[in-house]
Amino acid sequence: MHDGSGDFTIVFNGEIYNFPDLRRELAGLHHEFRSHSDTEVILAAYREWGVDCLARLNGMWAFALYDAPRQRVFLARDRAGEKPLFYSISRGELRFASELKGLMADPAMPRIIDAASFDCFLTMGYVPGDRCILQGVKKLPPAHALLFDLDSGDSRIWPHWRVPELQASPTDEGALLDELEALLQDSVGRQMVADVPVGVLLSGGVDSSLVTAMAVRGNSHVKTFTIRFPGFAKFDETTHARLIAEHFGTEHVELDAGVASVDLLPLLARQFDEPMADSSMMPTFLISQLIREHCTVALGGDGGDELFGGYTRYSRILWLQEKFGRFPCIARAPVASAAERFLPSGFAGRNWLTALSVDFDHSLPWIGSFFDRRDRTTLMTGVRPWQLSAESIREARLPETPDLLQRATRMDFANYLPEDILVKVDRASMLNSLEVRAPLLDHRLIEFAYGKVPSSLKATATSRKVLLKKLCGRVLPPNFDRQRKQGFSIPLADWLQRGPWHDFFRDTLMNADDSPLDKRFVRRLFDRRATSQANSERLLALVLFELWRKEYRASF
Repeated sequence: MHDGSGDFTIVFNGEIYNFPDLRRELAGLHHEFRSHSDTEVILAAYREWGVDCLARLNGMWAFALYDAPRQRVFLARDRAGEKPLFYSISRGELRFASELKGLMADPAMPRIIDAASFDCFLTMGYVPGDRCILQGVKKLPPAHALLFDLDSGDSRIWPHWRVPELQASPTDEGALLDELEALLQDSVGRQMVADVPVGVLLSGGVDSSLVTAMAVRGNSHVKTFTIRFPGFAKFDETTHARLIAEHFGTEHVELDAGVASVDLLPLLARQFDEPMADSSMMPTFLISQLIREHCTVALGGDGGDELFGGYTRYSRILWLQEKFGRFPCIARAPVASAAERFLPSGFAGRNWLTALSVDFDHSLPWIGSFFDRRDRTTLMTGVRPWQLSAESIREARLPETPDLLQRATRMDFANYLPEDILVKVDRASMLNSLEVRAPLLDHRLIEFAYGKVPSSLKATATSRKVLLKKLCGRVLPPNFDRQRKQGFSIPLADWLQRGPWHDFFRDTLMNADDSPLDKRFVRRLFDRRATSQANSERLLALVLFELWRKEYRASF
């Protein structure tokens, strides 16, 4: 879109939820509008406030704005990283796109895999920060902006927003609950506004149930959607979702996913730009596909775990600190070293034993590692231990705070949330032309959660989402199960026992002549699959990498 003067041009992906308020303010400052689009509001906001306009935007966005009078390009990404933005700067040229495949549309672009980024993928399951799986390309980090000077070729990158520090003030639990309820209601109300039907992804868990409760306050006709996998009762959430839907009188739709076809994997490997190891990308795609038949915009509960201490691992690391933190690291290190040396990857409890060597005052247990340093040395042919860098890259990204839970939640907000959760939702939904919005990631809620809510009201060694669950007691039915933590998952281990999924995984990993992966190591993963060693997700990570590598003809 061009502005009325022709001075500014923007390409924009996302939604600005407070654009009606900004439009009225800018109209009062004598800006004229030709449409009712949020895109035009960004152009006017830039004309009025320059790069400082970002502080006024409430929404999810990635955009590039060409400023003709100043001969510069202004790129920016939203605070949480809901919308992606890839770019490269080389020989005085800036190239950018919402998708890595957009940059790869240039046949001259080298497709060389970045070794350090691949090492991070094998360790974390994603590529963190501004890194990209391909050399010469970067991701603009969440809450960052970039200015590129077209005359000089110079560029500048800076954070336009930061997660606030926790305020050291007395805790008024009632006041915090009131503020949380008001913020969530306003956020959901803003994000329910659309020119098309809006639905809610309702799992029956805490986050999506609270979003549903707020959605019905301002809308008498709300649609909710739940997905189930017939034949796999432990993954069925329909009973919990039905309770919420019936209580609030929503138009509830239960969708049967069935057994996902293995043909889904090449499609997702192509769509996701970078390889990412998260099997829940499949149910996310399936539910997006089914919801798209009923509406084009849906609200989800993403962000609640990171903001309010919802992951099971938070309670576990607090328990570890409580039980073993009094002992010096040197006393715990032999147990961790023995577990790392003698127990194979995937062995139940191995990651927790190796975590005993961590310094609870300054570092963070690495519970979710896919492949440790020893395994990666074996898995990547020709790689030596001193060439591996994922551990040091992760360590450099650790937040500096003495509070262990603050460290863990802030680490996940800056890494796991934007590089796994939000990537999964964005790519899977966009592939189905469905827009998924995240009311819990309204920046006011983020600032409230990190700036005002003490750790004791987030998670302890025995409980999680303490404050959110107190809000549940206010607004949800009394028989709602607040303790359940299902997660959005599929029966991947069952599917891999035999049949098409098993055959496809073996064929992809064992029959690739040009694979950089050691086949003996991969064979051991298959052999251990049926034991207590949970290697299904590890095998999926390698399969998705191989599918991605072949699709985009990338090499080392």
